[in-house]
Amino acid sequence: MQNQTRLRPNEWTIIKLVQWATTYFDTHDIDSPRATAEILLSHVLNTRRIDLYLRYDQPLTPDELERFKVLIKRRMNREPVAYILGCKEFWSMGLHITRDVLIPRPETECLVEKSLGMLAVDANMKSKLILELGTGCGAVILALASENPRHSYWATDISINAIRIARQNAMQNDLNGKIHFIAGDWFAPLGSKTGVFDLIVSNPPYIKSGDLAQLQPEIHAYEPLLALDGAADGLHCLRHIIQSAYRFLKPAGALILEIGHDQKASLKQMIAECGEYEGVSFYQDYSGYDRILQMNKKA
Repeated sequence: MQNQTRLRPNEWTIIKLVQWATTYFDTHDIDSPRATAEILLSHVLNTRRIDLYLRYDQPLTPDELERFKVLIKRRMNREPVAYILGCKEFWSMGLHITRDVLIPRPETECLVEKSLGMLAVDANMKSKLILELGTGCGAVILALASENPRHSYWATDISINAIRIARQNAMQNDLNGKIHFIAGDWFAPLGSKTGVFDLIVSNPPYIKSGDLAQLQPEIHAYEPLLALDGAADGLHCLRHIIQSAYRFLKPAGALILEIGHDQKASLKQMIAECGEYEGVSFYQDYSGYDRILQMNKKA
């Protein structure tokens, strides 16, 4: 640690460490250097970020200092903060996160919002059947279940480890037993459950294979490529879902997907060629990019 020769271990107070780590991250082009320093240090001290400034002159113990240095090295290797901490907040829920699953993004909350809007259209109290494909850590389906616990929820993922994490997240958010988690490839585990779902939702892989290496190192070096790689054209998984989902939807049932910002034209053509949907709409995310695709099975 720089300047350690001028400061004895018991002189590394909280405020000095925050200031030093902020400068260190900033000079190495780490995003949000101050917030990152505060988050990592509060994790080491098992305290809230605001409490760092209430205890600003408190020195760290040698053990705390060593653990903070380890976390700094991990972040300097471009490991995402969510993987370092093993958790991420989404839709005001705390989620357990490992490298077996994607880190939930803020724009995916747009997928939740549109899904909740679709569920709210029907004012009656009839329970609906909802399916998420490729659930990962369970962020989307858990958000939906937390808002509408009266409905019935199913979720699939090809990764057994992802299913285990999703189940753990359901348990720690008091949603254990509300969702049926099944390991398997897309619709394969559903067997004969055709024509039964009111809503199918998914955030599938939609990045072109050739673009993966160009992503930030935090993404291509750490996050599971299986959950990112949409094959050569980025549309492989979206194509499979669109060409299959109508068989599992009720008449007029909705399919809502997160998509790549530049895929609107290709998806419009794909849906037209499929011929099984109507009411096709695209919605933008918080940054103004086309991000959500919604359609209904023809009644």
